[in-house]
Amino acid sequence: MKDKRILYVSSEVVPYLAENEVSLMSYDVPKMVNDQGGQIRIFMPRYGNINERRHQLHEVIRLSGMNLVVNDLDMPLIIKVASIPKERIQVYFIDNEEYFKRKATFADEDGVMYPDNDERAIFFAKGVVETVKKLNWVPDIIHVHGWMAAMLPIYMKHYYKNEALFSDTKIITSVYSQSFEGTLDAEMVNKIQLDGVPLDAIENLKNPDYESIIKATIDHSDGVIIASEGVSSSLTKYIEASGKPFLPYVAKDAFAEAYINFYNNEV
Repeated sequence: MKDKRILYVSSEVVPYLAENEVSLMSYDVPKMVNDQGGQIRIFMPRYGNINERRHQLHEVIRLSGMNLVVNDLDMPLIIKVASIPKERIQVYFIDNEEYFKRKATFADEDGVMYPDNDERAIFFAKGVVETVKKLNWVPDIIHVHGWMAAMLPIYMKHYYKNEALFSDTKIITSVYSQSFEGTLDAEMVNKIQLDGVPLDAIENLKNPDYESIIKATIDHSDGVIIASEGVSSSLTKYIEASGKPFLPYVAKDAFAEAYINFYNNEV
C-alpha cells in the first residue's frame, strides 16, 4: 500500500461518534492502510453532537468560506479538522450551521428522521469534493462508508465528471446493513437533477428509501465491498448482478489482506 492515496468518506467515524459497524470500519480500514504506508484522508460531517473541545476540532480558514448550492440555495461551507490521538491521522469535518448544528446525527430525540437529510447528504458530497480540490490532493481511490456519504459517487460521475484532478480516481462503496425507516424527501431526485444529473441515472432515487439510495450508489461505483454479514438478499443480488468487482463479506479479524488485495487488484 506504500504511497497509495485513499480518500475515506464516511457518515460516521469513531472516536467522534458512538461505536457501530460503520463508524468502527471507517476507523479500522484507514488505520490499516496508514499503518502499511498508504496516504489517507478521512472526511465526515461535523454533526452537532460531536464535542469540538474534547476532540480539539478547529476551523481551517483557508479551506472554508465557499458557498455550495443545494436545491438552488447558497449554503456556506465550513471546514474543520482534528487528529485522532496517537494515530497521526487527520479527519476533516464538513460543516454548515443550517445542516449540522443540531445536536444529533440523522434523527431528532423522538427518532424522527430530519426532513432535510437528503440536502445534508448532497451538501456533504459537494463539500468533500470541493475541499479535496482545494487541498490539490489526488486520491487513487475514494472509499465510501454509510448512507449519508452515498451521494458522493453520483456527484463524482456526473457533476464532477470533467474534473481532471479525478480522471484516474476509482470509487469503492462499502455496503452495510445499517439502514433507516421510511424514505428521505420525495423531492430528492429533483434536487439532484438541478445539478445536471440525468434522471435515467438516478431512477432508483424516485423512492429514496435505504435500499434505493444504496442501489443508486452501487450504480455509480467502480467496486463494491459487502461490509456487513446482514446485508439484505435483495441488495446482495443487486451487487452480484451489477457486473462491478465486489468483495463478499469478510470477518473483521481477516479484512486487512482482503481489502488490500481488492484495492490493488480489483479496481
